[in-house]
Amino acid sequence: MIDTCTHRILATLLVAATTACGGGAGGATTTLPPPDTTSPVTPITWNQVWSDEFDGAAGTSVDPAKWSFELGDGCAAGICGWGNNEKEYYTNGTDNASLDGQGHLAIVARLSALSVSCYYGPCRYTSAKITTRGKLAAAPGRVEARIKLPAGQGLWPAFWMLGNDFPSVGWPASGELDIMENKGSAPRTSSSAIHGPGYSGNTPFAHANSIAPGTLADAFHLFAVEWDASSAKFYVDGTLHYVVFRSDLQRYGASILDKPYYIILNLAVGGNFDGDPQTDAILPATMLVDYVRVYTASK
Repeated sequence: MIDTCTHRILATLLVAATTACGGGAGGATTTLPPPDTTSPVTPITWNQVWSDEFDGAAGTSVDPAKWSFELGDGCAAGICGWGNNEKEYYTNGTDNASLDGQGHLAIVARLSALSVSCYYGPCRYTSAKITTRGKLAAAPGRVEARIKLPAGQGLWPAFWMLGNDFPSVGWPASGELDIMENKGSAPRTSSSAIHGPGYSGNTPFAHANSIAPGTLADAFHLFAVEWDASSAKFYVDGTLHYVVFRSDLQRYGASILDKPYYIILNLAVGGNFDGDPQTDAILPATMLVDYVRVYTASK
């Protein structure tokens, strides 16, 4: 989600998934090695170490011990439009992020009722962006969230992570793991990507996954990443759709795999990914999150 303005999405056969991602044509190919038939496979046991189930009274904000808000249009951070010409103004108000009283977090993009200015003029939209930065650094393991996405051209919901050293080393050296991004104009398709030094922005490491029948706005779907020093694996509803190996990354630059990351959930509006909304009738739009869970592995 940082400077991801023209993602290249691979149309590569990986495991059993081949799709054309919404961001374009791919530049690199990741090939699974042949199976090792001589060594026994040790199953991984995932131990849950953190979660937010978003239980609480309707209309209350997120748990401040677990989440903080990023605010504004990005200009205060030196990246107006959050690096992607986005048009939302992030707030910490419960109009934009609150529990629904049924065990869900609702992140809602709305037409702006604020008298504030954005980098392009009066702010058109408000939304929310929450992060575990400074509160949780997920060690290499598994991170997952069950999410029901909104639909509508110009919407950009995302579930992603930045390296915990981002404040000191900056981006892309920090690394970025995009567990789920979606173009609102393509409600059946989500994409996953990796950004790092030498493979950022127009990254060759991106892949799309489409579902059928139905759309990602019809029901909840489970999005996950598993990563360690050797690889990152991306899943939708328990099905592996993309694998990137350390050696693949090292063809372009240093690997950003073997490190902790903090988690981000946001709903952007407009910008380079899916364009600015052609109609505001898509609003309000809600990204509904059932839970976020973090695991470490034991064998």
